[in-house]
Amino acid sequence: MFYDTFWALILGFSLSGVIQAFVSRAKMKSLLGDHSAPAIARASFFGVISSSCSYAASGLAHSLHKKGADFTASMIFMFASTNLVIELGLVLWVLVGWQFAAAEFIGGGIMILMLWAVLPWATRGLTMSKPDSLAADEEAMSSHPTLRDAAGFAIGDFRMMRVELIVGFVVAGLATRLIPTHMWLTLFLNGHGWVAQVENAVIGPVIACVSFVCSVGNIPLAAALWHAGITFGGTISFIFADLLSLPLILLYRKYFGARLTYRLMLVFWSVMSVSGLVTDRIFTALGWIPTRRSVVMSTRHVALNATTLLNLVSLVIVGLIICLYARKSGESSDFAIDPVCGMQVRKSDAAATATIDGSTYYFCMEGCKDSFLSRPGL
Repeated sequence: MFYDTFWALILGFSLSGVIQAFVSRAKMKSLLGDHSAPAIARASFFGVISSSCSYAASGLAHSLHKKGADFTASMIFMFASTNLVIELGLVLWVLVGWQFAAAEFIGGGIMILMLWAVLPWATRGLTMSKPDSLAADEEAMSSHPTLRDAAGFAIGDFRMMRVELIVGFVVAGLATRLIPTHMWLTLFLNGHGWVAQVENAVIGPVIACVSFVCSVGNIPLAAALWHAGITFGGTISFIFADLLSLPLILLYRKYFGARLTYRLMLVFWSVMSVSGLVTDRIFTALGWIPTRRSVVMSTRHVALNATTLLNLVSLVIVGLIICLYARKSGESSDFAIDPVCGMQVRKSDAAATATIDGSTYYFCMEGCKDSFLSRPGL
């Protein structure tokens, strides 16, 4: 699986790094002040071009809301930045086919429309009020982004997601090779018509919750589940449920409080499951549901083929990124490295900051700041 998807991951991280370096998040906040149709469209677009790990996405969404963005727009930004991103679509295409890559975007659009309709009503009275000025705490950028900054974002994204990626590949490999097919078939109903469709779509997010894998890391496991027997809609629901892993639920509780978190979990679960079902029905009507399904992932051997050539080109790109990142950034750089997770953040709109002994530290989310401040000796 890693051999097949290496080039897609490198391409996705590289493009994401360029976009994050040259698109200011300060501008995003100023454009997401309500949940009108234009604001929701902007939130979705900014999410698509701001690919990030689910943990970082939740931290950024919380930061956007605290600094003035509408709660619904912030949540939609969070969904788009983890479910409608370049590397996710590329890895899906490579592992399970173009139909899943297309379903990611079609189903993701359906999910965003549902969130837009439901969230304002479901969270009424539980979200914080907006400050008078959306840009009151913004700082002007002191310099222009460079390719080195883009390389920093690409490396920072990998640092942030490396655990999820490793766990995703390992869990998927073990699930594919060690768990007998009949055990998967007892978990997912099969051959029971619409009952199986609904059951698979409902249980998909539950598996995502307990698997502790999020973002791009859950795609290998989704491929394993698909080949083991889960329906198309159930697989899509599982992929969308990267924002329902148990550690993230605990993080939401810390950000938003218990009452709002429980309501969000119910809304997220419902939206993910229904989106998977609707996408399944659309693709069935179009005749796009894949019909070939192997019992286990096929074993690939390294050979001189298109995948190998793409991987070699990707290695060259990795070398260029490392060389760019190795250059000294200078004291006036607008970017800093989160000392906890290693993610690169823009100083002017970091989710959290801390000043200790005259030195300022910047963090991608409040959770990283809390972890840093809890270290002995600080």
